[in-house]
Order: sequence, then C-alpha cells, then structure tokens
Amino acid sequence: MRPLTRRLLTAVALTASLGVALAGCSKKDSVTADDMTLGNANAKVTVIEYASATCSHCARWNADVYPAFKAKYVDTGKVNYVYREILTAPAEVAAASFLMARCAGKDKYFQVVDSVYRSQEEMFTTGQFREVLVRIAQSAGMDEAKFNACVSDEKALKAINSRVEKYSKEQSIQGTPTFVVNGKKVGGPEGGEVSLAQLDAAIAEASK
Repeated sequence: MRPLTRRLLTAVALTASLGVALAGCSKKDSVTADDMTLGNANAKVTVIEYASATCSHCARWNADVYPAFKAKYVDTGKVNYVYREILTAPAEVAAASFLMARCAGKDKYFQVVDSVYRSQEEMFTTGQFREVLVRIAQSAGMDEAKFNACVSDEKALKAINSRVEKYSKEQSIQGTPTFVVNGKKVGGPEGGEVSLAQLDAAIAEASK
C-alpha cells in the first residue's frame, strides 16, 4: 500500500495503542454534535452502532441487515440511529475513510461509508487502498487535492483519536460492530453482527 500520508499513519498509531476501559453501559449515551445520525432525534429509542470502515463484519451487516433496519425504524422515525467510528486494522485506512466521509458532508456521509464497505473486498484483494478511496471521494464530489487535505488534517485526526478514546472509556467496545440500544448492548460482550430479530427485541424492550 502506498502511504496515505506520514501524518495519518503517525496519528492513527496513537489510536491503535489505546486500551479498552471496562466501563459498563448502564446509562443511555448522550448524542453529541460530533455524532453522525439518521432518523428521529427525538425518538424514545436510540440505537448506536460502533463500527469501523475496515471491519468485514460491519460491511456484511451493512449489506444484509441495515437496509431492512433502516426501512423499519429509521425512515419511519421510530429510532434515532447513531453511527460511531472505531478504527480497526488497517487503522490508517479506516481513519482515512471516515475523514473523507466527514469532508463529503453530513448529507453524503453515510453514502460514502457505504461505498467504502462495498469496496472492501477490492481494497483487501488488490492492496490499492488509496486508489479506491480517491475514486470514492471523486464520486462524492471531491477531487484528489481535497482528499489529500482531508486525510492529512491533524485537527480532524486528533478528534477521531479523542472520540475513540472516549467511547472506549464509556463503553467496553471489544469488537465491531457493537450495537447499543438505549444504553444496553445487543448480542455478546465482544460485539459482532446482530440480526434484525435481535434488534426488534431490544427496541421493543426499550420502547416500553
């Protein structure tokens, strides 16, 4: 892989070394301006997904379960869906993907992340990470110069590191994806893909 930028690799290394705190998840998370959200902000139920752009399980959930989940709960305003970024190997690619998605704008954020998920196999098979990401950036209206500026933005990189550290302290995120419904994890303690039926049950319980 051709390095995205030296600064990116250095900054992401800080996140890779972060320990995972053993904090519980008994209280409902507060949604902040840094969060990427869809659905009804005032909904009684908040579903948080902790995921990485380079996580194959996240990509599979995105393809197999998310469309039905979105149609049933997000598009109908029944839940507030929150997507929180975690960095998994190769961490520099995950970070670049998220920085690029945020640069594209909130209205295109989820579209860009979806494109990265759909391009995972190509990236991992060919090793052409940067080339694929640049192509996705261009499809979202960015040129290569803007892409380069996005992935080398030190302030944005530090912000990602800070968010990952914060999530690790507030939740015991041991794997991706991890789903939290009104403060309660769905599935096992180490995260992993969950079915729509599992989310149905958790959302129904939280709606009482």
